[in-house]
Amino acid sequence: MAVEIRTQPNGPLYVDIDGLRMNKRFSPELVRSAIEYAARPDDTAGRHWTQQIAYLIAHNGAPPADVLQLHMHSPSLEKFGAKTVTSLPNRGLIRTHLPYELVPKHPEAKYLYVCRNPKDVCVSFFYHTKGLDGYDFADGKFEDFFEVFLAGETDFGDYFQHVLPWYGP
Repeated sequence: MAVEIRTQPNGPLYVDIDGLRMNKRFSPELVRSAIEYAARPDDTAGRHWTQQIAYLIAHNGAPPADVLQLHMHSPSLEKFGAKTVTSLPNRGLIRTHLPYELVPKHPEAKYLYVCRNPKDVCVSFFYHTKGLDGYDFADGKFEDFFEVFLAGETDFGDYFQHVLPWYGP
């Protein structure tokens, strides 16, 4: 069961899925299956920028026909769930925002971690949060979101706690 939480009076709305803070549009079942996903030797995990770069390299610079084609080349593990990701015949990358300790691992898989400047992340995340109705934050103010960000109360937890383990678990 996912429990709705709002940590700051004027902050965004989240759901807690087994201790992981998420946008309420994520399915608890798919998030749990993402955490339980069995990584394979040919897996490569990364994020959006890496997704686009890898797609273009794999397709000799030809852009995807549409967003769905790009997403199926590098599906989001927590958005689509392990069953969907496992069933794809020709996966390129697997995207995830999961914290290091929850990322499914395989000794032969390759992992790419894209780390951005926290100031850039905070501003980008603010607009992302305002733009998705699941957060109930369309009229939110940056000052309120900034407090949530600094307190480590955003999706997937504290930014700095998320980054550190990737530098040397």
